[in-house]
Amino acid sequence: MDNSVTNTARLLGAALRALLALTLLTGVLYPLAVTGIAQALFRDRANGSETTADGQVVGSSLIGQPYDLPLKKGRHVPDADLKWFQGRPANGLGANTLNTRYRLIVSGATNLSADSKALIEQVRAARAAVAEDNSVPGYRVEPSEIPADAVTSSGSGLDPDISPAYAELQVHRIAARNGLPVPVVAGLVRDHTAGRTLGFIGEPRVNVLELNIALKDLAAKH
Repeated sequence: MDNSVTNTARLLGAALRALLALTLLTGVLYPLAVTGIAQALFRDRANGSETTADGQVVGSSLIGQPYDLPLKKGRHVPDADLKWFQGRPANGLGANTLNTRYRLIVSGATNLSADSKALIEQVRAARAAVAEDNSVPGYRVEPSEIPADAVTSSGSGLDPDISPAYAELQVHRIAARNGLPVPVVAGLVRDHTAGRTLGFIGEPRVNVLELNIALKDLAAKH
């Protein structure tokens, strides 16, 4: 009996020491080491790729965000504020709730097939809206000129980037809405166009948040 109690106590003591040691190692020391390395070597990425403007965090370079007018009474979806460059549509999985246009509870694609009537109608309506929004006196946008990313959402529904073609399509509207010369706005787009990663991965892209921050600074100078 005494041996049994002694062995049990010894086993429990060993288990408790192992628990405390592993808790200290994996629950304290390891997280502190990983966090320290991340902050020292990859601070920007570790903190969510934050984008700052005027000394304040205004978003993440990895997540798209809306540029909307204040929500009108009785409306669930706000109108786009057309003085800013607009990102891709945000028709993700969260579109089944009131959380639309980059306020999604979950991210994801529409899951609509290429021959879906609902998707075809969405694209047609989006093409008409994009053509109308970006047509200004002296410059008319034809539906055939509209790139695919202007009327379709990304796989996540939260894409922070647009194609250079879509950014360039918005240049005349942005210039007219902000009282800026068209060549100056076009130059802004060129300056914020990133090439393919490593020269061959992906496609050229324009980060909408970073472009709009630059646009705000440019408009303040004119």
